Amino acid sequence: MTAYVAGFGMAFPGGRVSQADMWDGFFSQHFAGDRMAERIFRGAGVVHRHAAVNPVEEDVSRWSTGERMRRYVAEALPLGKEAVAAALTDAGLAPDEVGLLAVVSCTGYVTPGLDIRVAADLGMAPDVQRLFVGHMGCYAAIPGLGAAADYVVARGRPAVVLCLELTSLHVQPAADDDGHVDRGQVVSHALFGDAAVAVVVLPDAPQRHGGLEVVEIAALTDAATADHMTWDVTDLGFRMGLSPEVPRVLARHVRPMITDLLARHGMTIADVDAWAVHPGGPRILSTVAERLALPDDALDASLGVLAERGNCSSATVLLVLDALRATGRPRTGRAAVAMAFGPGLTLYVALLREA
Repeated sequence: MTAYVAGFGMAFPGGRVSQADMWDGFFSQHFAGDRMAERIFRGAGVVHRHAAVNPVEEDVSRWSTGERMRRYVAEALPLGKEAVAAALTDAGLAPDEVGLLAVVSCTGYVTPGLDIRVAADLGMAPDVQRLFVGHMGCYAAIPGLGAAADYVVARGRPAVVLCLELTSLHVQPAADDDGHVDRGQVVSHALFGDAAVAVVVLPDAPQRHGGLEVVEIAALTDAATADHMTWDVTDLGFRMGLSPEVPRVLARHVRPMITDLLARHGMTIADVDAWAVHPGGPRILSTVAERLALPDDALDASLGVLAERGNCSSATVLLVLDALRATGRPRTGRAAVAMAFGPGLTLYVALLREA
């Protein structure tokens, strides 16, 4: 038995906010006219994004973590329901046919969780199994997909993975306790957007349209660089730590990891028909393209998602997969690689094949 990704659904909070309006309406004052901050912000590769909390209209930078978590619940539940319902419709599946609901999020926590609330509100069966993947960051969609695929293969029942991230809830004070602007915060505020994306995983190839067979999930963690990317719970929400060394570490590992994965299945980089690379930022994408010697247009879907949605943490790689699907890639019988990066430093990769 094999697991197939067979349905996509997504939901976005509020209206699209332009990067220029965010800078002019809030972050230019937030960073006190810092010219380096402005260059970073305008060079992030983001044109529009969605925000559950638009900082131009609502400054949450001094909100307590408790206030942010209460807002998370209010915003996340309707988005999660909308995304999962759309994915089930796309896959031609009824809610009570789902055997496992896996929810992925690092931007909010609540008990009873979104897994219970979404399952109940959509009419999933009382015996549906649930899994929550938390605080793994931008790569978490892929281990979530791996867990769902393993369940599908073992039990022969469908599963749903929901990735839901509301990074706009975690705007931080501009300066640290010593009054210094944290460039890592500038980068994160320039990049991150909000989204909910769900996928359905089936034990059989779908009849209605092609599905993506989950061939293998692979991971690599360089624990020596664990301090390069962090996500700390503070009294003022969750605060990102981001080192400028991340692209350099990624450059060291990405090619050998990808070539080894493909070699296990008798393939090379040239055999991959579609690349769904998490757009952690322009430098991340250029590093991957250079190290893998990809064609000039190979990462167009990633760049497009970055421009129009921003970096939506765990949901982003699924947005890129959906964007590729809209272009007809990967073609029937051909392979796709979904790749994402995050704390650890960790690389997670899914090798997929169009049914």
